Amino acid sequence: MSHKLFSRTKAGDLDLSNRVVMAPLTRNRADNDTGEVGALHVDYYGQRAGAGLIITEAAQISPEGKGYIGTPGIYSPGQVAAWKKVTEAVHAKGGKIVIQLWHVGRISHTSLQPDAQAPVAPVAVAAKAQTVTTAGFEDTSTPRALRADEMPRLVADYVHAAKAAKEAGFDGIELHAANGYLLDQFLKDGPNTREDAYGGSVGNRARLLFEVLDGLETVWAPGNIGIRLSPWSGFNDATDSDPDTSFGWVVEQLNRRGLAYLHLIEGSTGGARDGAFDALRAKWTGVYMANNGYDRDLALTRVATGKVDLVAFGRPYIANPDLAERLEQNAPLNEGDQATYYGGGAEGYTDYPTLETV
Repeated sequence: MSHKLFSRTKAGDLDLSNRVVMAPLTRNRADNDTGEVGALHVDYYGQRAGAGLIITEAAQISPEGKGYIGTPGIYSPGQVAAWKKVTEAVHAKGGKIVIQLWHVGRISHTSLQPDAQAPVAPVAVAAKAQTVTTAGFEDTSTPRALRADEMPRLVADYVHAAKAAKEAGFDGIELHAANGYLLDQFLKDGPNTREDAYGGSVGNRARLLFEVLDGLETVWAPGNIGIRLSPWSGFNDATDSDPDTSFGWVVEQLNRRGLAYLHLIEGSTGGARDGAFDALRAKWTGVYMANNGYDRDLALTRVATGKVDLVAFGRPYIANPDLAERLEQNAPLNEGDQATYYGGGAEGYTDYPTLETV
């Protein structure tokens, strides 16, 4: 019996061979000085081209957007050339790949910032969170508040990254507006206590998000742009007092744009599946990608009942390069080695066996 999870579909302008998505996974293996991916990344993503869609690890849109060691960028010519080898490898195997555009905001450290400057954020309040620097885990640095007159420059950084992504051969882009990073910091009233046009009402808090989307749509058709949200997650010290109302409004505005998909973290990032995500999904009129705690049975059920269109798998894709094929065959899954999740080389990255090599 053929399950809907493994059927062809479309997400906006993206033609997908199945509904299994490789979620964005930070692995901290890019060159820390240049932000360039390397030969290992070419192998890693190429191995996983059986996914209906690959969403790359988050890539910072500018040097200011960096928050962890070993994360890649998508703004310099060298980064574009390096990513192009990745997209060519995925396309050679018939896969589709989009890059996640990232600005961490206050989830950074001065040692990771240009000229050791303070990170930027909606307001000058440090997150109760840690990041990873060359010294190991460190508390995030106290940020400075972005001025209203800096927002056009910030939008221009996103637009520049979107152009770089197109030049690198990606099939589209995903805007990272989740998990307590910059756009999520603006969206939620916990980290955003501004009193100007970018704070207060949900319309004001979402202003930067929609200005960024306006900019991205000058580079990419809406059907090649996805967006990731995490309404109920408090990850990286970002919470909202009324996420159902706030993000219900945001989703209703997003409906007007014809985006490729809405990528929603259902509940707490990497944690409990708590939150009114089915009610929010009901407000969304486009392609819905679900993420958080999915196994084969849950994916099959929620896709078959129409509650979900696409399912993004994170950790299972670390240890199973052929996850889509394994799920379809109901084959056993490899267990991941958590000690090699972040940083390092080929071990725990490109050396997991496929069904063909077991």
